[in-house]
Amino acid sequence: MYAVIGAGPMGLACARNLQKQGIPFTGFELHNDVGGLWDIDNPHSTMYDTAHLISSKRMTEFTEFPMKDSVAQYPSHHELKTYFRDFVDHFGLREHYEFNTRVINVEPDGDQWRVTTERDGQQQTRAFDGVMIANGTLHTPNRPELPGDFAGTVMHSADYRNPEVFRDKRVLVVGCGNSGADIAVDAVHHARSVDMSLRRGYYFLPKFLKGKPIDTIGGKLKLPRPIKQRMDALLIRMVMGKPSDYGLPDPDYRMYESHPVINSLVLHHLGHGDIRPRRSIDRIEGHTVHFSDGESGDYDLILMATGYLLDYPFIDRKHLNWPKNEDAPRLYLNMMHPDYDNLFLMGMIEATGLGWEGRNQQARLATLFIREQQKGSTAAGALRQKKKTHAGERLDGGYNYIKLARMAYYVNKDAYLDSLASHIADLEPGSKG
Repeated sequence: MYAVIGAGPMGLACARNLQKQGIPFTGFELHNDVGGLWDIDNPHSTMYDTAHLISSKRMTEFTEFPMKDSVAQYPSHHELKTYFRDFVDHFGLREHYEFNTRVINVEPDGDQWRVTTERDGQQQTRAFDGVMIANGTLHTPNRPELPGDFAGTVMHSADYRNPEVFRDKRVLVVGCGNSGADIAVDAVHHARSVDMSLRRGYYFLPKFLKGKPIDTIGGKLKLPRPIKQRMDALLIRMVMGKPSDYGLPDPDYRMYESHPVINSLVLHHLGHGDIRPRRSIDRIEGHTVHFSDGESGDYDLILMATGYLLDYPFIDRKHLNWPKNEDAPRLYLNMMHPDYDNLFLMGMIEATGLGWEGRNQQARLATLFIREQQKGSTAAGALRQKKKTHAGERLDGGYNYIKLARMAYYVNKDAYLDSLASHIADLEPGSKG
């Protein structure tokens, strides 16, 4: 019996693949239903009212369970909540989950794992043959300390739900990832003023190009990495211009070496003066924020769009091969522990275009490995040895990813999927990967 922690997209992929392999499992979910952060009614969700996918539905969905044609190209969280509920009902996965259940502790016990859970104030400890941790990467906010005491309100994007919070306020958004860009656009329609503070440059991509979702365009012709980086950057510059055309810093790294911002409106509002670009924060005095270029502004609310930290509070870091001063565990394929053969950290992976199907293939490999270990196959033995000697190696496809905590578990989609497919074929001869 395996334990699956979480019922978001990654947890459901684990559950479905365990089901396919005939491996018994019990799932644990803190909320009362599936969907993870995509269920805005989940009190632990970091979702906001206007949130949509930043990848298109066909590039994101599970292959064996396509989204309906009536679903928008970039679905809202409401549509995705329905999608995941339909998914578990279609495949009969709901009955395997214990909802409203918090995982308190996970620790090894000989060849098994002891999992302690809590529900309605009652704790229970059970032994499992293995554990698949899939509680997500976007639930513990990164809250860097501000340089000074701000007299107004400070909030993180994780706490943001509705743009009414900006009504008549002078707003400073710190950071411009995809959530930061979305929220800044929301604020334009409610705030007295909206400024955006950036420490570094970003590549901005439109959601649509020639009427099609941008992530569905190209890819048929495989180009060498340096050529693809230059050509795609040139195309985006032709379509969108340079960030500096809008008063933003230009990126000092090449295309795809950090996650791009996929937003068709933030540059529009910058160009119209609805959002004012600012440099990094130097210091804060009361309501006044001083920036690194010597300018300053007065604000009522600072929203920190500063991302999230990996957090697995129910298991000791040493069991994840996670060195104290590093941003992410050292695992093979971002999921397999070098020593434990029955512990999998699922979904600790980001890659442009990977989608949920890419994560589904991750779960497929993990469950095939479990099955083949039970059989004692030579293929499982070979993978067991490889994960021991290659843990922590990064499938970056030659891309020089920038050194940020959120990029510590970033991989190149093609390199990652090729590696998954190769291992899947070894464990399941005749498989198409």
